[in-house]
Amino acid sequence: MFFSTPIIILILLLFFLISAVKILSEYERGVVFRLGRALERPKGPGVIIIIPMIDRLAKVNLQLMTYDVPSQDIITRDNVTVRVNAVVYFRVVDPWKAIIEVRDYNSATQLLAQTTLRSVCGQSDLDDLLSARDKINAQIADILDKHTDPWGIKVTLVELKAIDLPIEMQRAMAKQAEAERERRAKVINAEGEYQAAAKMTEAAKVLAEEPISLQLRYLQTLREIAAEKNSTTLFPIPIDLVKPFIKIYERLEQEGKV
Repeated sequence: MFFSTPIIILILLLFFLISAVKILSEYERGVVFRLGRALERPKGPGVIIIIPMIDRLAKVNLQLMTYDVPSQDIITRDNVTVRVNAVVYFRVVDPWKAIIEVRDYNSATQLLAQTTLRSVCGQSDLDDLLSARDKINAQIADILDKHTDPWGIKVTLVELKAIDLPIEMQRAMAKQAEAERERRAKVINAEGEYQAAAKMTEAAKVLAEEPISLQLRYLQTLREIAAEKNSTTLFPIPIDLVKPFIKIYERLEQEGKV
């Protein structure tokens, strides 16, 4: 069964209209190539009309994209081998450049992120990687943003996720941290001893100026001992009180009476 000419024309017209109408979402933009030449102004969002078989539409996503950089084996400036991975946040800000200036902006940005991560971390010391991550993140993001700007890409953030150290280095750092804690404990203990000695020196000067205060302190100490209800209490006796008895014992011992 053959279709009549009007029906064929209607079908072709319908196909033409369907091919000519394109719908772009709010986060999408379209670069139109007319006979191979790109129109300077991106289209969208919403409904756009193109000429079938003459125009070609290239869609670009403007949403923020993330790229998880695989772990990279890096030798730091102080010759320590580490494995570092990171995450990169970027988005397209100029759809025309993203389509015209680079063949695959997504892949190009990812490869550039890998090489930049190795380069920056390789020029840093291990201590900087562990303690100055914000500085390293900002440096990597600045380099990426500078190189991707001609592609219409904006790198908004770079974050180092993990830094894996060799087992030997982890043990060495654990020993170093333990030694540092011991050093601080000894310093604190020494400072406490010094302060206690200084206070005791001041107390000795006060007692030397007022001998009666020593007796009062002695009585106060006896009171504290008695309050604790000890079974045995020792009272210190001046040696001068004991010397006469010692001499009498020595004389009796010489006479053979003891």
